[in-house]
Amino acid sequence: MRTLVLLALAGLGAQLVDGSLGMAYGVTSTTLLLAMGTNPAAASATVHLAEIGTTLMSGASHWRFGNVDWKVVTKIGVPGAVGAFLGATVLSTLSTEVAEPVMSLILLGLGLYVMTRFTFRGLPKDRLGKPLRKRFLSPLGLVAGFLDATGGGGWGPVGTPALLASGRMEPRKVIGSIDTSEFLVAIAASLGFLFSLGSQGVDFTWVLAFLLGGLIAAPIAAWLVRLVPPRVLGSAVGGVIIVTNVRTLLRSDWVGATGAVSTAVYVLLYALWAAGLAYSIRAYRREKATEAAVEERQTVGA
Repeated sequence: MRTLVLLALAGLGAQLVDGSLGMAYGVTSTTLLLAMGTNPAAASATVHLAEIGTTLMSGASHWRFGNVDWKVVTKIGVPGAVGAFLGATVLSTLSTEVAEPVMSLILLGLGLYVMTRFTFRGLPKDRLGKPLRKRFLSPLGLVAGFLDATGGGGWGPVGTPALLASGRMEPRKVIGSIDTSEFLVAIAASLGFLFSLGSQGVDFTWVLAFLLGGLIAAPIAAWLVRLVPPRVLGSAVGGVIIVTNVRTLLRSDWVGATGAVSTAVYVLLYALWAAGLAYSIRAYRREKATEAAVEERQTVGA
């Protein structure tokens, strides 16, 4: 029972982050399951089965708050589903000894991407409102869907920054559209795992625990997306993902690090994480101060 409560809380926290940032539900949840010793393919299957419900609720909530561009959902979601099915099939054929460090490397890369993207880079606004082309969205969806299934997460970390960097959509609509299209990806990945693995290794009580936490958090996150500073939240979540997956790699047969080496690595990572968070907070405050100064000048000029 304690494990189920912890999983439900993890699902709630992961969905709060995902619904606010447009990423990190799968990466965060899969990282937790791997740390608990779950088979990589079963971990990804568990998360994607839960995501069928959480993404449906999240999409409906974002639609209710006007955060969804349905053209983008279609253009990126369908190729994303194809990529997810292929990724699930590939991961199901790998042995656990190979799959675990491979998945941790993918998750580590995604964590680094999330951390650096939200810590050091702002969001371009000069192209806001321009249409996104299918020749950009389709390959993006295919790659993001494949990584999502093989890494247990990746749809948001790949898709959200790419759409944000385009500068052609409001951040809240990027997040809402990515979360909504992930419903198609979750269904396709789940089917891929079920066709390849059956129900082997999948604990459906764990799926329900993740699902319950996510369903509670989804409407709250859709509302919070208007209030929470993504820069700070992205840095925090990226750090969690990095530290957890570095831990998995240090303990794997690929590295086999000694206790002293592991401790030194952890100290360095925590120091860098703290510095990144501090930088994000300062940068966010500077941005708000600049925006306030511009508004004041405009008010005085009027």
